[in-house]
Amino acid sequence: MRLSKALSSSAVIATAGLTAFQAAADDLLPQLPVLGAPVQDGTSLQTPYTALAREVVFLDNLLMWIIVPVTIFVTALLIWVIVFHNRRANPEPARFTHNTPIEVAWTVVPALILLFIALFTFPALRHQQIMPEADVTIKVTGLQWYWDYEYVDHGVQFSQFMLERDELADYGYTDDLYLLATDTAMVVPVGRNIVLQVTAGDVIHSWTIPAFGVKQDGIPGRLAELWFNAEEEGIYFGQCSELCGINHAYMPITVKVVSEDEYIAWLERQGAEFAGAPSWMERHIELAASN
Repeated sequence: MRLSKALSSSAVIATAGLTAFQAAADDLLPQLPVLGAPVQDGTSLQTPYTALAREVVFLDNLLMWIIVPVTIFVTALLIWVIVFHNRRANPEPARFTHNTPIEVAWTVVPALILLFIALFTFPALRHQQIMPEADVTIKVTGLQWYWDYEYVDHGVQFSQFMLERDELADYGYTDDLYLLATDTAMVVPVGRNIVLQVTAGDVIHSWTIPAFGVKQDGIPGRLAELWFNAEEEGIYFGQCSELCGINHAYMPITVKVVSEDEYIAWLERQGAEFAGAPSWMERHIELAASN
């Protein structure tokens, strides 16, 4: 694992010209709470921190309220048939082949249930798939077995590798975050629309942050998009969610959501270019310069 990580990192640095002090610059970010992470023995979805994730949680709860009664009803029917229509209880079986009211009911009722589900599902899907105007655009490339990030408007690029257990403390993480924490983080501003362009360089990968309610496959030769708007500052974890090879389980994702001022300061530490920066960013830059 270490050898694979070292060889991959060397290749990326040689070919992509990564920012050498990216990890050190991350250390200058404020201490952030871990908000998006798995919970030991948890049985439900993670706490949502975007509007998209809240819709996913709502749909999950809605479907549970539908699935449970349907399951109980079907199970009761099966038990009723087993008990009252076995050979011992009913030695002379009925020989009819049709029952119009029952056939109408088992066609109309499921159709109405599906229509009811669709009334909530389609708006949520549309909300996910229609890209808003981007405040920050980041290209994400999945590779075996790490992630490449490129802030396309600012010329910032770096790779993201999983931390080994003995490296966690050096980066400010606790031992329980092993297999989740990475050496660098994708840093984004809170309350802004982040549009990710997702692709892959070798096999299919999938960029996923459960607390944001987003998941997008990265396919070689194709460029897909997702978006989110994180509502609270903190650290959020995800993992590659498409089986991509022997080290698939060692390809986590770390996103740090910070204030707009911290985000711009982080970009400056990366040597970012601000030509053509959006108006909200220019205002922050001018204000910082005046102070």
